[in-house]
Amino acid sequence: MLLTLAQWLQGLSPEFGYFRVFQYITFRAVMAALTALLIGLLAGPAVIRRLTALKIGQPVRGYGLESHLAKSGTPTMGGVLILMAIAVSTLLWFDWSNRFVWIVLVVTLGFGAIGWVDDWRKVVNKDPEGMRSREKYFWQSLIGLLAALYLVFCISENSNLRVFELFVQWIRSGFDVDLPPKAGLLVPFVKEVSYPLGVLGFVVLTYLVIVGSSNAVNLTDGLDGLAIMPVVMVGSALGVFAYVTGSSVYSKYLFFPYIPGSGELLIFCAAMAGAGLAFLWFNTHPAQVFMGDVGALALGGALGTIAVIVRQEIVLSIMGGIFVVEALSVMLQVSYFKYTKRKYGEGRRILRMAPLHHHFEKSGWRETQVVVRFWIITMLLCLVGLSTLKLR
Repeated sequence: MLLTLAQWLQGLSPEFGYFRVFQYITFRAVMAALTALLIGLLAGPAVIRRLTALKIGQPVRGYGLESHLAKSGTPTMGGVLILMAIAVSTLLWFDWSNRFVWIVLVVTLGFGAIGWVDDWRKVVNKDPEGMRSREKYFWQSLIGLLAALYLVFCISENSNLRVFELFVQWIRSGFDVDLPPKAGLLVPFVKEVSYPLGVLGFVVLTYLVIVGSSNAVNLTDGLDGLAIMPVVMVGSALGVFAYVTGSSVYSKYLFFPYIPGSGELLIFCAAMAGAGLAFLWFNTHPAQVFMGDVGALALGGALGTIAVIVRQEIVLSIMGGIFVVEALSVMLQVSYFKYTKRKYGEGRRILRMAPLHHHFEKSGWRETQVVVRFWIITMLLCLVGLSTLKLR
């Protein structure tokens, strides 16, 4: 919005030439981060007071850790603060004609709505489980598939008109159309290697990345500050990839696919980083507020969608290794428990407790130790992911 205003002022008089600074994505990214940070810090106390007044307190599962019982009643649904800061800041600073930012915003707010319903049921119905898994996955799948169907053609073409034409061509051809190499699966650390996926393969991969990352971040959000800081780090690193793929000069130099318009995603990533840091101010141990599913599902979906657009699905799994391991720990724990119960009549566990962060708590680590060590690991993984920019 401010970009359009600046361009209009420049057209009025040469005296407003200094508004040309708004043309630079890097300037708008810095301002988006600062705007989101200020919104979060200023609105945070009021949001927390409002959540407390509404008695929107976090329920604690009966089978949870005893050390977490003291957290019962702490305001949850604080993810609303994050989403508000991201949305306002992004809308202020990004180019409204950019279709990539719009689709990321739609996915983020869509998953946030699912999380909001889930959290609301936990609070109103006093049910720690919230929305049932089948219902949650249905809505996640619907949003994920619609986003995947749009992105498969959006990445391949440079305008919405061409996207529609390619979609029509795909239908007329009997669902068989060739996609450009930039829509293939990029392999990190290897120069100019892209495996063709086809429309079906792209849609399936995109669906798995978006829905998978959304649930992985949600599973990670179990300790004070544990999920939000990795989200900030991974999101910031993806912003660098967005800037590179959106630049014809840098993408050519670094052997990345050139995706016109993807650089504008740096604005969203910067806003997400600013909003995340503001939320961490209130979420650090002992937390004054929890983000809840409304924040975790939305932020995970945003990371997955951005990774798909900049063609860094594999790199996302590297940088977000903590999220991947947390999700795998739950899958392995549940699968092994069901297998042993069916075979031996008694369920057995691989870990002391899942997700993985609870296993380390059961092993004697303090909550702050788990959180900070997971942050350090994420920082190292993000550096590994960023190294793929040059090590090819």
